Amino acid sequence: MTRMTHDFGDTMQKDAVPVVSADVIFASLRFPNYKIGVNNQIMETKDDPKVLSMKEVVARETAQLLDQQKRMSVRDLASKFEKGLAAAAKLSEEARLREAASLEKHVLLKKLRDALQSLKGRVAGRNKDDVAEAIAMVEALAVQLTQREGELIQEKSEVKKLTNFLKQASEDAKKLVNEERAFARFEIENARAAVQRVEEALQEHERMSQASGKQDLEQLMKEVQEARRIKMLHQPSKVMDMEHELRALRAQLAEKSRLYLRLQKELARTKKGEENAPHLYELEGTETLGSYLQIQPCSDNGPELSKCSIQWYRVSSEGAKKELISGATKSVYAPEPFDVGRVLQVDIISEGQQITLSTTGPIDPAAGLGTYVEALVRKHDTEFNVVVTQTVSDHPNESIHVLHVGKMRMKLCKGNTTIAKEYYSSSMQLCGVRGGGNAAAQAVFWQPKQGLSFVLAFESERERNAAIMLARRFAFDCNIILAGPDHKAPLET
Repeated sequence: MTRMTHDFGDTMQKDAVPVVSADVIFASLRFPNYKIGVNNQIMETKDDPKVLSMKEVVARETAQLLDQQKRMSVRDLASKFEKGLAAAAKLSEEARLREAASLEKHVLLKKLRDALQSLKGRVAGRNKDDVAEAIAMVEALAVQLTQREGELIQEKSEVKKLTNFLKQASEDAKKLVNEERAFARFEIENARAAVQRVEEALQEHERMSQASGKQDLEQLMKEVQEARRIKMLHQPSKVMDMEHELRALRAQLAEKSRLYLRLQKELARTKKGEENAPHLYELEGTETLGSYLQIQPCSDNGPELSKCSIQWYRVSSEGAKKELISGATKSVYAPEPFDVGRVLQVDIISEGQQITLSTTGPIDPAAGLGTYVEALVRKHDTEFNVVVTQTVSDHPNESIHVLHVGKMRMKLCKGNTTIAKEYYSSSMQLCGVRGGGNAAAQAVFWQPKQGLSFVLAFESERERNAAIMLARRFAFDCNIILAGPDHKAPLET
């Protein structure tokens, strides 16, 4: 019987098992699990079959890509190929690590076999048989490891092929994405051009529709006016009733206006402390464009107006500027558009005594006149029916004429005969008639050129003031100030 001491066991372990080099790198922190199968074959314990290897995952993803390639968009396809390429790179890296781990296993097995061979020569009996069996197991493990290396090499080649395929597929997908992007941009540009052409066509159609609509509107207005005229001819009683009602309303309005003005004047005199002062004259009339103002005596002690010298003035609302109205020397004066916003003042001189009367406030504009003139400005030529009441030529008076107020000139016609036609110039004059009784609010003085002048009576005060404002508007566009005799109109008029 062989006797082994404790010291001999320690010496044998130190001599039989050489120290493993410290520079050996293992792929994992634990040694692989092995078991002995039938006929003493060493078998590696398999992992959970539910966990797929990286190769199977990549293969399955590739199959899904190929299956869904026709149904996916170009962007999604490129994204999938890039993911597959990343997975292939990861698989290649894993194969490289496995190869390194296999090499480390070979080194370890060789050292283990050398240690067992050294130990076999030093032991005897059953221990020697155990060492021989261990050497056989190590050699079998080395054979399996070699086979596994062959599989790894084959797997590595397949992974390389798959990587190349995915790289090529990714490049093709990127190329396809670029082509589709270029095609989409081209289609977008074509669509923008088509939209722009449609917008231009719509704008042109809208312009044509507006032009035709304007013409249709003018024609429709003429037809409506003609229909109203015909209807009025067939309903004279109703028209007469409406005229009577209008006259009654106008009379009531005039009466109320006179009462209002009288009260205002009395209030102004009260404020000035002139209640006890004698009042010889006062201004009667509505202080509005389209009416007329008349000097009326208030006492029998005053001199007759026919023996007095009369002069009308325009005074700014602040009272800073007083402007003489040339030719306004009658007891009646009809305000014209220049007087709107200004105070009218009249001086009555008799036997060295001067009496001054003025309106209670600035002259008010006529209601709706500005809108009416703006509508007429859009026309190239506007016609007004007038009566020539006075002229310096041999033309007969009291006859119906048509006054044309255009953008470049004014023309007076009777039928097809042109009586006067002149372009706007510095020698042309136009203003309201300064005097002339109750009809002054409907009459104008027009001098087309020097040596030729007319006094024209319009159908209404509104037509008279509209003609003056329209002509002055067109003349101002031609850099001409159209005013009355000896009068300089401000540029802002």
